[in-house]
Amino acid sequence: MAELSYSILNHRGLITVGGQDRREFLQGLVSNDVMRANAERAIWAGFLTPQGKYLHDFFMIEIGETLHLDCEGGDRLMDFGKRLSKYKLRANITLGVAAEFSVVALWGEGTAAALGLAEEAGAGCNWQGGAIYMDPRLPAAGARAILPTARVAEILEPPGFAAATPDDYDAMRIGLGLPDGTKDMVVDKTILLEANFDTLNGVDWEKGCYMGQELTARTKYRGLIKKRLMPVSIKGTAPPAGTPLMLDDKEAGEMRSSRDGLGIALIRLDCLDDERSRSELKANNTTIIPRQLD
Repeated sequence: MAELSYSILNHRGLITVGGQDRREFLQGLVSNDVMRANAERAIWAGFLTPQGKYLHDFFMIEIGETLHLDCEGGDRLMDFGKRLSKYKLRANITLGVAAEFSVVALWGEGTAAALGLAEEAGAGCNWQGGAIYMDPRLPAAGARAILPTARVAEILEPPGFAAATPDDYDAMRIGLGLPDGTKDMVVDKTILLEANFDTLNGVDWEKGCYMGQELTARTKYRGLIKKRLMPVSIKGTAPPAGTPLMLDDKEAGEMRSSRDGLGIALIRLDCLDDERSRSELKANNTTIIPRQLD
């Protein structure tokens, strides 16, 4: 594979939020500070139930005077849009879908330099009729772009990016331990700190109230988090998502997404205190080993 790669993420879609109240509208609904999202800065955020459980996550950047939300596509996009519509009330906003644009992942050594971006989380700009930005969770994950679907190759190949597959991107992000929507988080069950939103720049602890804030803050300030998503190595056949991980006869966690001998699993933190868990988590006949990232 070429050093610089790109892949169109067909499982993603784009919701647009325009109108003069667009920032205030979203600010009261999502976990990150919408006021920080603009044409030069992208953020990652969660949209929760009032009880603080995961419903959707998304990236946000502004193109022109419209906020673009890079979220899961298909039925998940429609669900997110309907939920946002419920809270519109009298807010001066317009909700839409950017159907002629694609979400693109770009990665490889030198990605930021090739795109003319600072190598820092969320740094971005409007570009080629769309936008590019460094992954706001982790710059090592490369960049994301919102580009006209018909022109993706025309735009990205001159700076040196070569087409790769979504599976190639999946392997890269799993290797970094980055969650990808409902591949790794469970609707109406996962809480943000279990999915590492606190360490991946997905929560602003200083902003005002938002839906689900109370539980999110309580889990942080009272130290109530008992399990987290973490990268793992897999020795044997990768178990399907949802498979329990066992430490002797005790359930220690649950498998999530995996590819090419690596995966992401939700693991109980108390089980990590047991040295055996470094080599003896089992899913049927497969050994699952938690990994420490540099």
